[in-house]
Amino acid sequence: MKNFFRNLGPGILVSAAFIGPGTVTVCSLAGVAFGYSLLWALLVSLIACIVLQEMSARLGLVTGKGLSDSIRQSITSPVFRIVALILIFSAIVIGNAAYEAGNISGAVMGVQSILPIEEISIFGNVINLWSFIIGGSAFLLLYLGSYKKLEKVFIGLVVLMSLAFIITAFLTQPSWAGILQGFVPTSISDEILTIIALVGTTVVPYNLFLHASLVGEKWTGVKHLKTVQRELVFSIILGGLVSMAILICAASSGLSSIDDVAGLAVGLEPLFGSMATTFLAIGLLAAGITSSITAPLAAAYVVKGCLGWKAGMADWRFKAVWMSIIILGVFFSSLGIKPVEIIQFAQVANGIVLPVIAIFLLWIVNQESILGKFRNSAFQNIIGILVIALAIFLGAKSIYTVIQNL
Repeated sequence: MKNFFRNLGPGILVSAAFIGPGTVTVCSLAGVAFGYSLLWALLVSLIACIVLQEMSARLGLVTGKGLSDSIRQSITSPVFRIVALILIFSAIVIGNAAYEAGNISGAVMGVQSILPIEEISIFGNVINLWSFIIGGSAFLLLYLGSYKKLEKVFIGLVVLMSLAFIITAFLTQPSWAGILQGFVPTSISDEILTIIALVGTTVVPYNLFLHASLVGEKWTGVKHLKTVQRELVFSIILGGLVSMAILICAASSGLSSIDDVAGLAVGLEPLFGSMATTFLAIGLLAAGITSSITAPLAAAYVVKGCLGWKAGMADWRFKAVWMSIIILGVFFSSLGIKPVEIIQFAQVANGIVLPVIAIFLLWIVNQESILGKFRNSAFQNIIGILVIALAIFLGAKSIYTVIQNL
């Protein structure tokens, strides 16, 4: 058991990455709107996440390369290679720059409900100081931290986040019979958009790139494959329990509607006391900080692989990428700016890149010349095809939703 916890790392970072402010908000809205009835959708999303992340981690461990490295080297047609790399760059790097503001804002929302700070005005613009503190903390951790140091920080933050949300769920005194019924699918006609949001916020394209690269940072050689797989399954199930705990909190709150997770925190206090609100705020703070670190880190790994850089986290080019992402996030968050056009562009790019990457993953993990005896089994291929079908559906719906809102 001691050795197992010593091997925690890449999977925990993936779990921390998908439990961000966006996931907290989506799960909160789902719980308030539909009660416990969509717990099954979270379970499906966890299975899809485990299937894709296991392929990515196995590829990273066996080949010793990141996912974007593998794409760049495996696509022989120069035209298709350039198109694929531009698409990946657009979805992950530009997208994460846009989403970083939301990650920082989510952390700010959590900490402000515990320790409010007066906003200041500079040149007529209202500035939120917490955005600079949160962004600065993410910057400092990435700047000073080697992978091993980051790993320890993330394990601590994920434990904190998990305890905060799970304790809050128990404080709301949920209906255990209702929870069990929530794992049985019912009519989904009214719930389809929320189901898509729940799956889409769990199966995240940039995590596929992040995981393959981080596995290579921690382990060398296929002898560690079973360890990688166990660590991955444990970490993603832990992340799934956090998502479910958030949904259960919202479903048990008795609220009829909320605009965001701040509304959930306000609604919990009169019913369940200040402790529930405090734990929810701590969980949101931890979720925002972890995502505000993993998003720029993933973007840097993607650029590194796309451009064929050989150096690691200490390279100035690698640092320049994640620095740019954090700086943009702090800027947008501190001024309360919502870069709608950039986010819409990122959503379209993500909608395309998720099924493309899923198809590429399934193809490459079936290549005996690349993975040898570690290539996919027939059962893994069947599950992979089902997950790809889900990814195509999610991607098409994401693009359609953006077009509808234009």
